[in-house]
Amino acid sequence: MDRPSWYEIKNLGGEEADLFIFNEIGYGGVSAEAFMADLRTVLAGKINLHLNSPGGDVYQGIGIYTALKGHPAYVTTYVDALAASIASVIAMAGDKIIMARHSSMMIHEAQHIVIGDADDMRVMAVRLDTTSDQIASIYQERVPGSKALTWRNRMKAETWYTEKQAVAAGLADEVGGKATAQNSFDLSKYHNVPEAISSESEARKHCPDSEDALSEPPAILEPDPPAPAEEPFDQAAALRQAASLKITEVI
Repeated sequence: MDRPSWYEIKNLGGEEADLFIFNEIGYGGVSAEAFMADLRTVLAGKINLHLNSPGGDVYQGIGIYTALKGHPAYVTTYVDALAASIASVIAMAGDKIIMARHSSMMIHEAQHIVIGDADDMRVMAVRLDTTSDQIASIYQERVPGSKALTWRNRMKAETWYTEKQAVAAGLADEVGGKATAQNSFDLSKYHNVPEAISSESEARKHCPDSEDALSEPPAILEPDPPAPAEEPFDQAAALRQAASLKITEVI
């Protein structure tokens, strides 16, 4: 089956394969079903996973992450420009994670659209907390000795990492190589997008045909937002808050 250029698997002989995910996860982008079907054809002992994605459907992303973790190959993740939201979880499937120069990573809480009464909202709030706990545990496993609550607090703050900050936080192993892709995604649904990324995305939206206008994402200089104090999660308070919040789309 033909695949769009933003999703591609290249078998580079018997020992190595390149996988490219350069779009949203789910929706009109790469689905877990298609990815897993194609991954089963990869017999190489080494997989190079290249990512440039703003995120997407959380369950599709977890499915892709699980498929990669279950593959016998040694997986090296390359964040070529952006691994945001559930794409950051897919990045964690790498046995080694390399951030390209000027690349970025972002983590945040699971979100979902809900239509219904107060009971429906409360049920979804519990489900979202469970999903966010699952995501936090993936980051925790990546960083031995860290606490799931620490990651939940960083997720609640919608934390953006530069390439060096991702390494310092334990979410990546090293910075290496020039970025091979640029962020051209609409990131307006997020709250704390660093100005450098936001400006680049806006410029590309207005100049979609100018491939060379921004040859490389500029460095992001903002430090990590300070993590809130580690307090026990108050589920009852979260349920009350969920009932009054405007529900946004799935990450």
